[in-house]
Amino acid sequence: MYCTYSICHIFQQEHFGKVSKMVFNPSRSKLRRLRPALLLGVITLTVFIYLWPTSKPAARNILATSSSEQAKEDGVVCPKTSLMKDVFVVIRTGATEAQEKLPVHFKTILTCVPDFIIYSDMDEIVDGHKIHDVLNEVNETIKKTAPEFELYERLRTRGREGLDYETTFGSGPSGALDNPGWKLDKWKFLPMVDRALQEKPKAKWFVFVEPDTYLMWTNLLEYLRLFDSSKPWYLGKHMYASGVLFAHGGSGFVLSKPALEKVSKHWRAKKTEIEQATLKGWAGDMILGKALSDVGVDMFWAYPHLQGDSLTALDWSVEKLERQAWCYAATTFHHMNAEEITDLWQFEQTWYRRNPSGAPLRFRDIFNNLVRHRLRTERTGWDNMAIGKEYSDEALAKLSQNDIDNLSLVEQNAHTSFEMCQATCQQQPRCIQFSFVPGKCSVSDELRLGHAADTQCLEYSNAAGKCVKEAATTGKEDDIVRSGWIMDRVPGYMYWLDEFCEKVHDVWITK
Repeated sequence: MYCTYSICHIFQQEHFGKVSKMVFNPSRSKLRRLRPALLLGVITLTVFIYLWPTSKPAARNILATSSSEQAKEDGVVCPKTSLMKDVFVVIRTGATEAQEKLPVHFKTILTCVPDFIIYSDMDEIVDGHKIHDVLNEVNETIKKTAPEFELYERLRTRGREGLDYETTFGSGPSGALDNPGWKLDKWKFLPMVDRALQEKPKAKWFVFVEPDTYLMWTNLLEYLRLFDSSKPWYLGKHMYASGVLFAHGGSGFVLSKPALEKVSKHWRAKKTEIEQATLKGWAGDMILGKALSDVGVDMFWAYPHLQGDSLTALDWSVEKLERQAWCYAATTFHHMNAEEITDLWQFEQTWYRRNPSGAPLRFRDIFNNLVRHRLRTERTGWDNMAIGKEYSDEALAKLSQNDIDNLSLVEQNAHTSFEMCQATCQQQPRCIQFSFVPGKCSVSDELRLGHAADTQCLEYSNAAGKCVKEAATTGKEDDIVRSGWIMDRVPGYMYWLDEFCEKVHDVWITK
């Protein structure tokens, strides 16, 4: 450590009182005699300066540089809390997506997570990290008879050579329904929770996410601090299907050790029965939710902290369970691509450098600092996912003549140009955004950011807030998506949402 005059002088003034000026010109003989003492004094002062605390520790949620050497070298800001050593993060993936989706996590979120493991349908190494096959405990008869295990057998015997383009296209209901990689996924849930317990039997909390889930690690640790880990907890974003309430896997869910022990024991005792249910079912998170319910562990509704949408698809005014997401702290986002994960990670890093002991990041903080400045009156080659009323020849053909007559002249021509589409939105008091592709205009009173239009969405799901059918754009002028927001309405929109927060006394849902 080098101590310049100005630095040492300030240090002396702050910690020893003001230093008086004095002239000290010792003779050479005296200097020789004093040299050892002077050297010892300089060393002592240097050590003292180095060890002296530069700031007071925050009362809670203290943030500091990560303990990992790589994080230190990169200057990464990570949470420093004793709870971190008690949390085990489990990422569930598959061979059809692992190499594409995992690497960004190793460079971002996972640099701050000391204990994590990745489960898949194939043993492999991705960017130096071991990926574990979690399907090896599934009944051998099922592996030989269930069609989706044909892919598993190819992966087991041929590795990545067993993949082809059909198995890597899409996943889940919004992708390729026939993707065997997605169908295999439902078999991972119960073996995964059992293996996680074996891997980290001393952990108090187990966090389960997918490779397109963004985990706001600092906020999540702060949230878990509010719960008693000695009790059986099952925290998740609610879904309901086939008469079962369960936590959505992509949004991330959390199990305390007691809950994990209960369901793991149940799975081993009822393995054949549960595997038969999995064979007939379509979603592994639903099967897990049913198993937890069977052992008396009910899901805690952790919405909106655990979020099913991405930054691009989220409706920022969304309200469920009488909870306006805008006012609450965020812990996860889903359907995040590598670019979005990197953007949110860099924003978090900047935020915590500036606010090392501040309040938890809320959805409105993310909007104000990461989304708002990206809104424009017009963005060419951008699809802002305007989900609302559609104007097109096809849409107009479905209307009665009376309905058409009730439309304004601007509305009747909304699909003819970008300007007419914009004017249609401006005519409607609550409309805040619109998108236009020649022959089709969509307007909406729900504000979304959207994404670069390398693909054109043919059909949106109002329920899921995402694209159901899409086609690649040609790049030609008549195929380019143009979007816009009514910018002078954005401040009022934000003010309207902020008013809801006046009634919110805690940014965390704990009961």
